[in-house]
Amino acid sequence: MTAPLVGDFTQGDGRSGEVAVRLTATGPVTTVLVRQLGSDSSWWVLGAGAADISITSPAWNAKVSSPVVLTGTSVAFEGTVQTQVRQDGALEPLATGFVTGGSTQMAPFSGTLAFPAPTERLGAIVLETISAKDGSVVQASVVRIRLR
Repeated sequence: MTAPLVGDFTQGDGRSGEVAVRLTATGPVTTVLVRQLGSDSSWWVLGAGAADISITSPAWNAKVSSPVVLTGTSVAFEGTVQTQVRQDGALEPLATGFVTGGSTQMAPFSGTLAFPAPTERLGAIVLETISAKDGSVVQASVVRIRLR
């Protein structure tokens, strides 16, 4: 999302919480999970979830190799959910693709996404729905992974 509407921070335990983010005031919510980590207690994004995109695999912090298997359930315009493998510190994804779930109700998706050898150890799987109106990201689910 390039200009999201960001909700209030909701505290979890003493070092974590979540923030609701959405594209429009009435659009679906993506909940971003954050936690203070490291010696400087800086805030890190641990993942994100959207009601319309549920990722079953890979699991959070799973070690993945190419091609990574993506499974879950979703509902999106024409059933299409965009997929990415990303590595920490890079602006561009290692690989992109799509899976197809439900178009009018939640339905299973399954697919694979091949990616080149990463240069970083950690990254994320990103699944997102795109607006048919203008191509912007409507909502996303993100799972942290280990790449090597």
